[in-house]
Amino acid sequence: MPRGLLRALFAAAVVVLAVLGGVACSPSEPPRAPVPPRAPPPPASGAAGGGATATGPQPVLAVKIDNVPDARPPVGIAAADLVYVEPVEGGFSRLLTIFAGDLPPLVGPVRSARETDAELLPQFGHPTLAYSGAAPELLPRIDAAPLTDASDSHQPAAYSRDGARPVPHNLFLHPAELPPGADWPAQNRPVVGPTPAGGTPTDHYEVRYPSATVAFHWSPEQQRWQVSMDGDPYAAVDTGRLGTSTVVVQRVRERESAIRDTKGNPSPIAETVGSGPVEVLRDGRAFEGTWSRPAPDAAAAYTGPSGEPLPVGPGQVWIVLAP
Repeated sequence: MPRGLLRALFAAAVVVLAVLGGVACSPSEPPRAPVPPRAPPPPASGAAGGGATATGPQPVLAVKIDNVPDARPPVGIAAADLVYVEPVEGGFSRLLTIFAGDLPPLVGPVRSARETDAELLPQFGHPTLAYSGAAPELLPRIDAAPLTDASDSHQPAAYSRDGARPVPHNLFLHPAELPPGADWPAQNRPVVGPTPAGGTPTDHYEVRYPSATVAFHWSPEQQRWQVSMDGDPYAAVDTGRLGTSTVVVQRVRERESAIRDTKGNPSPIAETVGSGPVEVLRDGRAFEGTWSRPAPDAAAAYTGPSGEPLPVGPGQVWIVLAP
């Protein structure tokens, strides 16, 4: 794509955001990442991804997404079936997106993996993991994990850089160029069902990290939770404002890793095996309960006060690993 056209597309995305309301990388640049044309917004139900709540074969692709302000707006993540929000060093957040249905032509910006990912990913069987590297101390664990390593160093032809964005927030993935992951184990797919009775009326929910905030605002008109990051609407270049039918706020313990970033900040590890409090947001209501996950190769189960399942709605599901 011509350089001028790509810059024009990116500028258009910035205008869209304004209307709405507003770790190492190589210095060499592969071909520029073509940004896809703007697609219609997701359906009013909030359904975007389909694999999490669909049946049949579902090969899993996991992609690490940069989520600091300089990395926004993202591309392609409305097609994800699950979106995990994880704490990372410096008090910021990063996304782990799980695709098990249709793949978008472009996803990003892609960033590096963390120890939290190593504990989350075994539940998906043998997924393909796309990321931009990891701390040297973590690489042996990734090599030993039940996954296909599809980092930019292993699959360079599947990645390109957008010269209109600052390094290192400009690495993008072309998913069709990657080998498919194994099928998502049926027993680990989310429990889908109607909204339970009860709950607490809630039109806004916010999770704060030391240097970042993720918030969800219930839109009765669109029948979905609209996503905000750091007080601003979170919108993708290709689909506009992001939203979801279901938000799972999973309260987890955090511990410091021995791994440090270049500024000396410890990398936090969110402990996702065990149990703890959970709140499931659906249809403008919050349902309190407990999450439980016995092992890395099992999915988390969400239950209410009496032990009844707390199901998710159809479409994309956001899971926030909250302190």
